[in-house]
Amino acid sequence: MAQFGFENDIHSILKLDMPITNGPMARWQRKASSSSSSALSGLSPSKSANVSLGSSKTPSKTPGKSKKQTPCKMGGDRFIPVRNNKQMDVASFLLTKENEPVEAKNNTALSSETQKAWSISLNGYNIEDAKILHLGGRPLNAPEGYQNNLKVLYSQATTPASVKKTRYISSTPDRILDAPELRNDFYLNLLDWSSRNFLAVALHNNVYLWDATRGDIIFLMKLEREEDYVCSLSWTKEGSYLAVGTSDCKVQLWDVEHQKRVRSMASHTARVGSLSWNDHILSSGSRSGHIHHHDVRVAEHHICTLTGHSQEVCGLQWSPDGRYLASGGNDNLVCVWPRVQDGGLGNRSQAIHKWSDHQGAVKALAWCPWQPNILASGGGTSDRHIRVWNVNSGSCISSLDTQSQVSSLVFAPNYKELVSAHGYAHNNVVIWKYPSLTKVVELHGHDDRVFNVTLSPDASTIATISGDEIICLWKSFEMDPVKKAKEKMVKSTTNITHQSIR
Repeated sequence: MAQFGFENDIHSILKLDMPITNGPMARWQRKASSSSSSALSGLSPSKSANVSLGSSKTPSKTPGKSKKQTPCKMGGDRFIPVRNNKQMDVASFLLTKENEPVEAKNNTALSSETQKAWSISLNGYNIEDAKILHLGGRPLNAPEGYQNNLKVLYSQATTPASVKKTRYISSTPDRILDAPELRNDFYLNLLDWSSRNFLAVALHNNVYLWDATRGDIIFLMKLEREEDYVCSLSWTKEGSYLAVGTSDCKVQLWDVEHQKRVRSMASHTARVGSLSWNDHILSSGSRSGHIHHHDVRVAEHHICTLTGHSQEVCGLQWSPDGRYLASGGNDNLVCVWPRVQDGGLGNRSQAIHKWSDHQGAVKALAWCPWQPNILASGGGTSDRHIRVWNVNSGSCISSLDTQSQVSSLVFAPNYKELVSAHGYAHNNVVIWKYPSLTKVVELHGHDDRVFNVTLSPDASTIATISGDEIICLWKSFEMDPVKKAKEKMVKSTTNITHQSIR
């Protein structure tokens, strides 16, 4: 029994859950008593909440590492480098409070004095006076009689340039049409778009029409001899008749609505590679270098011959106002001719201008629709330049090296831009801003040189034809809806009369 008594004594000695009556106060008891005393002193109106703790609190400094601290003021300066978490929370609260709607602020039941008292009791200072991350209200008004002589350098108001939207130009064609048996000849003009939305294309000795409205394909005509081929196409202004230049030196006139040939005009001695209309006058350019004017209303159609080129006339364009005819040839010349008078001038007509700045064949010609006295021309492989001319003064306004053969040009009036088609070496289509001639975008959709580019009736789409035997449609100039509505209103107020060629 003695050994059991000894074990009971050992257990009683090792037992730790019995209270120690004469030991020091526990750490958690000291912290609890100090926090309760500081809370009571913080609620007292005569004392601040930032009272230091008693001597019984664990020292906050490590002995031997005394470091001077920045004194803390109520509502500290913005530039104080040390921030405590309480101030950051207050700043966040102030920012969210400023973003509250006016109704929420007005519904607050507490008065400003009560809020101030609570703020001092809880935080030790008024949160409305805290400066850290606090964005003040409206700026103070200037004193009476104050004058500010400083100029305004910057403004937060949005400028028209920042509001303006840039249009999207697709880098891929909107539609692709097959053009088999297309003749791969740089000097021919095998594509034209009518005002009635019919796209005419010459494929060897055939002419096809594509109805862009319905998507139907219409076979129009075929030359009698298999060895002959179509060299040029040109629609009349009203889009009812199509002129066809052939390799057998003739110019045919077709009534598209009835799909019937109206007449065949023979006057040239070589193939007819270029055509252009001016009301009832049809001008045709030949490989012989001659330009013939045809009055399609009379039996003796050939009324005038222009002899300014020594080689093939591959470019021919009448100005929008009908005053001038521009011609470009394989002799690198650009000629501007006056309007044909009624009755014709025989062979006496002389060129107003004859420019020889290009170093290659000039096939690409385009008149500016909104500036009838402006003409753009493009040179072949040896030149590669686009030149813009003022017909009134006879001077070259601007010149641009495109680094590629220029085969066709057309002005796009919707955005006042210039479109150029290219052969060697890029085989692409480029849109230029006019008159700065800064590049807007490059369109890559052809694997061979692009021969011609033509514009749709609404000027929103261009069609390009290439040696890869495809026709690409690019919807690159769709108008803004507001601008389009204004254009329709202007057109509805003006009455336009069209004169038939017969």
